[in-house]
Amino acid sequence: MREVVIKALLVDPSDNTPVVLLRDLVTRKALPIWIGGAEAISIAFGLQSEEFPRPLTHVLMNQMIGELEARVEKVVIKSVQDGTYFASIFLRDVHEEVLEFDARASDSLALSLRSGCPVFISDEVFKTAAIESPFADEDEFQEFVEEDLDLSEFKKRNELRHTQED
Repeated sequence: MREVVIKALLVDPSDNTPVVLLRDLVTRKALPIWIGGAEAISIAFGLQSEEFPRPLTHVLMNQMIGELEARVEKVVIKSVQDGTYFASIFLRDVHEEVLEFDARASDSLALSLRSGCPVFISDEVFKTAAIESPFADEDEFQEFVEEDLDLSEFKKRNELRHTQED
């Protein structure tokens, strides 16, 4: 498994779909995941450490987990099938037992921002879906995201890869 951080929230200009960009902590690779609008709003607020006037779903989930004396241990993006990412949220309960919950990747990422837990990607997903990015440091990464990242080209390559696998 590889640990990643949520690096950016973008919009795919081809269809105005939100995309969350995960950056590997060790290599120069990144993983874009297309997500829904509600999750994008929650992730955006989480990235900016801002609160919505009323608790968003992921804030509520985190509060409930805390009230039950549990904590979010980690989030793992486990697999990808037909362009859909599957994830698990791992909780440690009051008895120190670890519980695994199947979840959408976007919900898992939004919850990770609220709980402060690490995010991991399975080696299999990383190998098949990560993209090489031409950045060496933080400034180059930001420039890459803002100026050079062509999401539509990546989306085409990803769809082609899935078509070839079928």
